[in-house]
Amino acid sequence: MKINECRICKKKKLKIILDLGIQPWGNNFVSYNDIKKVKKYPLVLVFCEFCMTPQINYTIPKEEMFSNHTYLSGVTKSLSEHFFKLAKYNTHQFFNDKKKKIVLDLGSNDGAQLKQYKKLKWQVLGIESSKKIAEIANNQGLKTLPMFFNLKNAKKIKQKFDLINASGVFFHLEELHSFTKAVNYLLKNDGIFCVQFLYMKSICENIAFDQIYHEHLLFYNLKNLSYLLNLHNLEIFHAKLTKIHGGQMVAFICKKGQRKKTASLKNFLKIEEQSKCNTINFYKKFASRVKRLKRKNIKKLKLFKKRKKIIYGMGAPVKGNTLLNYFRINNKIIRYLVEKNELRRNLYSPGSNIKILIEKDLTTFPDVYYVLAWNFKNEILKNNKHLLKKGIKFIFPINPK
Repeated sequence: MKINECRICKKKKLKIILDLGIQPWGNNFVSYNDIKKVKKYPLVLVFCEFCMTPQINYTIPKEEMFSNHTYLSGVTKSLSEHFFKLAKYNTHQFFNDKKKKIVLDLGSNDGAQLKQYKKLKWQVLGIESSKKIAEIANNQGLKTLPMFFNLKNAKKIKQKFDLINASGVFFHLEELHSFTKAVNYLLKNDGIFCVQFLYMKSICENIAFDQIYHEHLLFYNLKNLSYLLNLHNLEIFHAKLTKIHGGQMVAFICKKGQRKKTASLKNFLKIEEQSKCNTINFYKKFASRVKRLKRKNIKKLKLFKKRKKIIYGMGAPVKGNTLLNYFRINNKIIRYLVEKNELRRNLYSPGSNIKILIEKDLTTFPDVYYVLAWNFKNEILKNNKHLLKKGIKFIFPINPK
């Protein structure tokens, strides 16, 4: 369904920034027999001139995208390490004096974040929309409710929380305002809502356009996120920028007036103002750089093919499908995608129709790895030193600063 008003402020002041074409939902990995059944939808980034929120202008129903997805957050060592550092930071920074602490993780996936809090003696509860993935978490002893999070479902939960975490889910929300009201409802008066989100300023600076896909309905800088929270009696009091995913912001949120705003938050807001990252001109420049990046990458891949080089894709992340489909790369250019996630074994990438192999099963190797999971560059290079020594090239289409 195409929208004609802003997802946050409801104003009809949306301007097109970047058109990535007609694309399938990026997490819709399919069997060979279902390749021709894959649906495609517009993937267009627009900008609200009133509340300054970048967003995509087409909504695929959440039940279609999240009820049976195949993403597992626990398969990547770098992400698990990030989750532990954050859990430790939150515990010592804000809750060190509390003997009994309880955390709710929204969109908790396979429990990778909850596991870190459990190590630190927190009582944990997760909410995950995919029943299959919620079962994986429950089998690890991480209590997880298989449902969508909104105000109606929140009222079924009969406890309040010291900490509510949302890692990489706050920009997914079709029920954005109901979700935010539900957070306020379940948060203790002195509680903290910890939102981890792809920082739009970093996305633009890194030209990481592939992080724009149908699951990501909205994109945040601190300024437009503050606008949304203000509508629901919440406010950011602290912020820190992490290196994971090429630049992920962590916003620490409380009920209005409960905590003093930190110097770190004020500094980030000042930097946003100076960079003009909340203006339409900033996004127009980003769109121009994306088009140049496309030309550069296609030229490089065609050169490898001309030299008869065999190319595999490294990783099959959702964002990789944005890139493959926008660049119009298919199985004639990239022979296979190589993954760790067993849920994607022998499936095919939507649109580009490239078969997925599991990394541990490989017996032959390409001349070139085109790394779609570029956000885990350091981990990938470290784990593949033996292949680098053999002369296999690792090409990163996006190189974060």
